[in-house]
Amino acid sequence: MHEVHVVVTGASRGIGAAMARRWLSLGARVTLVARQVAALEEIASGGKGFVIGADLSAPDSGTDWVDAAEAAMGPIDVLVNNAGVQLVGPTVEADVTEGERLLRVDLLAPMRLTRRVLPSMLARGRGTIVDVASMAALAPTPGMFYYNAAKAGLAAASEALRGELRGTGVHVVTVYPGPVDTEMAQRALAKAGDGAARHLPMGDVDTLARKVTAAVDDRRDRVIYPASYGLARHFPQVTRWLMDRLTPPFRGG
Repeated sequence: MHEVHVVVTGASRGIGAAMARRWLSLGARVTLVARQVAALEEIASGGKGFVIGADLSAPDSGTDWVDAAEAAMGPIDVLVNNAGVQLVGPTVEADVTEGERLLRVDLLAPMRLTRRVLPSMLARGRGTIVDVASMAALAPTPGMFYYNAAKAGLAAASEALRGELRGTGVHVVTVYPGPVDTEMAQRALAKAGDGAARHLPMGDVDTLARKVTAAVDDRRDRVIYPASYGLARHFPQVTRWLMDRLTPPFRGG
């Protein structure tokens, strides 16, 4: 782990910040990518960090920084597609422009970045792509029209790519976080009101970061955290029924 170059998108806060800190603490060379450069610089201080300010919603320039990252830190060994935004609320009230920006950040940017780094990984016969999807990919949540679509698309692409790359030396880890205590999750819960969602198991970002780094080391196929949400993968119809009936009405605004 001490010699690898890890790229973490969306590294300025939440899950991305925790994963960047975790890899930095292990001695990895880490490229941290997000729009909030000051936050990235604070996280990277004291470690082998390289900061990139980039807007991943810009489809024509969202990968322009890859050359600079590799020039500074070496070939990318681990790409963590973590950057994401979320819209929660009634679909009929959703802002279409913001919804389509979400699709660019949460789905199209990871796919474009994967396509950008994959040829080099295949040529070297090694590398790992980590796709941070969501339990929303397995149990789509009412009130998350665009987010469900983006995360389900990313999970499907990730799971299929793993099979496609078997035997090449390049591995794919698909991550399915359930509710994890982040600013994004707290905003979503606030819009969901006081229904059953308030009582769902919630994880923490540092534990998730440890699980993801271990999965990369051990070449595991996927991480589902908190572990209790693993049932959703094996019993999707029951999960779908529960989500439809237990999700409370959303507050506007």
